[in-house]
Amino acid sequence: MNVLVLGSGGREHAFAWKIAQSSQIDKLFIAPGNAGTAQEGTNVDIAVDDFDAIKAFCLQEKIEFVFVGPELPLVNGVHDFFLADDEIKHIAIIGPNKEAAQLEGSKDFSKKFMQKYNIPTAKYQTFTKDTLENGYAFLEKLKPPYVLKADGLAAGKGVLILNKLDEAKKELKSMLTDAKFGDASSRVVIEEFLDGIELSVFVVTDGQSYKKLPEAKDYKRIGEGDTGLNTGGMGAVSPVPFADQGFMDKIENQIIIPTVKGLRKEGIDYQGFIFFGLINVKNDPYVIEYNCRMGDPETEVVIPRLKSDILELFEGVATRTLSERDVEFDDRTAATVMMVSGGYPGAYEKEKMINGLNNAHDAVVFHAGTKKDGPKVLTAGGRVLSVTAYGKNMEKALERAYENVKKIDFEKAYSRSDIGFDLKEVKKK
Repeated sequence: MNVLVLGSGGREHAFAWKIAQSSQIDKLFIAPGNAGTAQEGTNVDIAVDDFDAIKAFCLQEKIEFVFVGPELPLVNGVHDFFLADDEIKHIAIIGPNKEAAQLEGSKDFSKKFMQKYNIPTAKYQTFTKDTLENGYAFLEKLKPPYVLKADGLAAGKGVLILNKLDEAKKELKSMLTDAKFGDASSRVVIEEFLDGIELSVFVVTDGQSYKKLPEAKDYKRIGEGDTGLNTGGMGAVSPVPFADQGFMDKIENQIIIPTVKGLRKEGIDYQGFIFFGLINVKNDPYVIEYNCRMGDPETEVVIPRLKSDILELFEGVATRTLSERDVEFDDRTAATVMMVSGGYPGAYEKEKMINGLNNAHDAVVFHAGTKKDGPKVLTAGGRVLSVTAYGKNMEKALERAYENVKKIDFEKAYSRSDIGFDLKEVKKK
């Protein structure tokens, strides 16, 4: 079958890498892709939100499946665009429709949904510029730190965690009245801070049944010990040592099943991946956020652990026969370490030549922000490469990933040296 992957990051390279291994694949295209995806299939110079160009290409190449990697085209309704067009409505879209994508596209929507279906999450209220004074009053009732979330998509920058009440009030005003995050912060969710350790859980659903994927933990902060600015993610590990069977059963019964059933009760037809951003508070799971797609860099450790043919799963989603499909996982740990451009997540330079890509051994190098320049591979983003390795446990997987990071180089390359540090501490206790 002919498949089109939309996106250009490490997540999309990991999916392209897995799709290319399928016995069912005939032609694989990635739009727009990167230097890494070009090794798995054919890159196509089409933006992920250029729906007309995507349609024309799908017709030209007789595409049967479109896998949507990033959230923007999903929230903007790429699935609905296909369904509404007689020429392309037969093409299967792996990714939820616009209504379902509100789980990620609107923090207020997802919080109301969780409240309605008794899904554990932090206490919250939503405010607009007309209710700014009420927002101040709500902040005064909370204990620090204070959590402010822009309602809409803000490119991963719309969540603020502040320790001082006056700072929280100032930022709330900036978000609501000064449009700090544009339209995304025309509504702001203020919620109670939950203290615990985070993890990510994923399912794929056909709207009726679901299959769980391996859990993962990612590391968002730029600095060692989870300090400094938030990034798109500096590394990840899977499985998560503290997520034992009892804890995972709680997640399934209290969160996954109520979410899938709740979507059905709401009449929301969800076909694709659901990402549960969770926090473990005294051995009880709470939802921090939903995403309507796979996470990044978690994908770079979850998908390598999937032993089943991924197009079998996609076919199950498209034909609503997912319950009949077998899913098998690798028991080994997978760990990934992100190599980023110097200065990221602030200002950084691009077009630095990457050396040593062919030196990686016993590891998979997923490209996140790269481009081809003849035979050269150059940096093209803040997060550049995700180096993934397997091991019999987390320590061995990380050791192998770091060994391979040392073999690759570009000017001002940076990576955290402590991925998994908090999980090692948990195991010691």
